[in-house]
Amino acid sequence: MNARNAFCIRNTKEMLRDPLNIAFGLGFPVVLLLLLTAIQRNIPVNLFELDRLTPGIAVFGLSFISLFSATLISKDRTTSFLMRLFASPMRAADYILGYTLPLLPMALLQTALCYATAALLGLKLTPNVLLAIVVALPAALLFIGIGLLCGSVFNDKQVGGICGALLTNLSAWLSGTWFDLNLVGGAFKSISYALPFARAVEAGRAAMAGDYGAILPHLWWVIAYALAVLVLAVFAFQKKMHRDNV
Repeated sequence: MNARNAFCIRNTKEMLRDPLNIAFGLGFPVVLLLLLTAIQRNIPVNLFELDRLTPGIAVFGLSFISLFSATLISKDRTTSFLMRLFASPMRAADYILGYTLPLLPMALLQTALCYATAALLGLKLTPNVLLAIVVALPAALLFIGIGLLCGSVFNDKQVGGICGALLTNLSAWLSGTWFDLNLVGGAFKSISYALPFARAVEAGRAAMAGDYGAILPHLWWVIAYALAVLVLAVFAFQKKMHRDNV
């Protein structure tokens, strides 16, 4: 337990040593929200209503947490820092948890900042806003897990393309943040709802609308994906441990 706590503290310090990436991760969703709100004010149709746009931007913004977590773990691998740590009694699950716990406050801060910006732009503050932030937690775990899985398998250059370009595009286009998935329909809609991104957005929108009965049917998908990805990350990291210790 003490070793894991020390590892969490170390990872927190590593994150704080990179304030530029933290500022970008926290600020980019806010910039998007400001930009799309400005566009909405100058068009005659309701494309980017705050109560529907904000949960989508909050989920999309979490994709940057994936890049952060993937870069953190992959850099540790390339610098052989983890090889020295493998002599400790910590298990693979302890390492993954040690990376996850420091990233959760950052994900929560990013989500809260997104909703706070929306409130300044006119979003009505109700208890449902707090519920929407809580509902975003499984999505945060999902994106952190994706980053840790990729960082356990790929090097720091590869994760930039996978988590930076591929994942952000997937979460953008398949989440329904920018447009109603019903307008496309067909296989595109089916694939979108088979993946967790649209489900996470719909859960947030249901929370914002006070449609409490609609939250869990979407949220269970996100939770299931998050658990599966974190378990895969543990196995991938464990395989890496065994290979490096041989």
